[in-house]
Amino acid sequence: MSAPSLKLSLRLSYAAGSLGSGLFSTIPGLLLLYYLTDTLAVPAGLAGLAILLPKLWDIATDPVVGAWSDRTRGRWGRRRPFLLAGALTLPPCFVALFSAPVGDPTLAFVWVLVAFCAAAGAFTLFQVPYAAMPAEMTADYHERTGLVAYRMAFVTVGVLAGGALAPELIAAGGGGPAGYSRMAIVLALVTCAAMLVTFFGTRAAPQHGAPESTVPLRQQIRVALADRPYRNLLTAYCLQCVGLGAVLAAVPYFVRYTLLEGGGAVTLLFVCLVGPAIVTMPLWTAISRRHGKRAGYILAALVFAVFSASLMLAAPGRLALVGAQIGLLGVGFAGLQVFPFAMLPELIDDDAAATGQRREGVFTGLWFVGEKAGFALGAWLLSAVLSATGFVERRAGELVEQPAAALLGVHAATALVPALCALLSLPLLLRHVEKARNRAA
Repeated sequence: MSAPSLKLSLRLSYAAGSLGSGLFSTIPGLLLLYYLTDTLAVPAGLAGLAILLPKLWDIATDPVVGAWSDRTRGRWGRRRPFLLAGALTLPPCFVALFSAPVGDPTLAFVWVLVAFCAAAGAFTLFQVPYAAMPAEMTADYHERTGLVAYRMAFVTVGVLAGGALAPELIAAGGGGPAGYSRMAIVLALVTCAAMLVTFFGTRAAPQHGAPESTVPLRQQIRVALADRPYRNLLTAYCLQCVGLGAVLAAVPYFVRYTLLEGGGAVTLLFVCLVGPAIVTMPLWTAISRRHGKRAGYILAALVFAVFSASLMLAAPGRLALVGAQIGLLGVGFAGLQVFPFAMLPELIDDDAAATGQRREGVFTGLWFVGEKAGFALGAWLLSAVLSATGFVERRAGELVEQPAAALLGVHAATALVPALCALLSLPLLLRHVEKARNRAA
């Protein structure tokens, strides 16, 4: 007998938080490296560290917050107190991140590093418990896929809002440091509102599952990483995140130095990416129901890899072709967002069936360690390529000429790195086996 269907209002309230998650995940990944090198004149190698080091901080905080939420008891439930804490602390940290002092690249580097560490910690308070909720809101296999699909639809809207609106808001704010600061204020308010909708709207959310784990955190982490299906899925997802992180950070450089277009092209390409992603979410859900999540995930990775590699055809004057290529890439991107988060609860259930304890927080905490590390490594990889190929940093308004090696590095990081990462994930996905009890649920 299947579990009762979740109310539409509950699904939408839960999913709304992903609008804020999408905004925060997208904007630093898309603009922070470019902001550091092309507005604050921070050298590329140093700028990469400002993005990478806060993610090392996440390695420590994500599992701790996950385990903490597993053990929390109170009238607000296990996860919701953390949702509120994250919703209230992330916005001011986000504004500070894009309000660095101008004139001294070293001071700007330190400011961004500290602000990004604070923002990353605030985001962890919200995101790790939030991602753990589907596993305890319903035990139904297909209901979980549907719940995650709602969530990912809001994520893609957040990605679209971040990628499309942020450059326009920067321009409307006068460009340069002032434009970045005003953009951050506007989008921080949207992020706060979206997260608060989830906090208030999930008051009546079910809390399905076995008792929480009483095992020490260090041992829980060892147990989770010793779980081969979980480890394979996590590794595959991390590889994909490296590719996504590289291409996301590369987009402003790609638009400026490969396509020779203005900031409006960044907005256009994000619309091309996210528009098809939103439209095809139901398609991936249907594929999951007919063929299973594993098959859908493999297909999504292949689509993403093929059309990422096709971006090597990009050149000045081919903006329409690039838009079409990115639109098809967006179809694969949608699947890469849906399937890993729909498959994770099944692995949590497998662990609970074997141990009699629920460890959603630890499993999702480690998951986000991998996700954030992957995105950070992707951005750092781009910064390392820029530094190695002689990229010339600049302050806002300055005109510089980039060497040919740097231009080639930007192009390859945008096209080939994400394609290679997606292909490397395929052997791990092929090893994944969906248990019969999950498929039959």
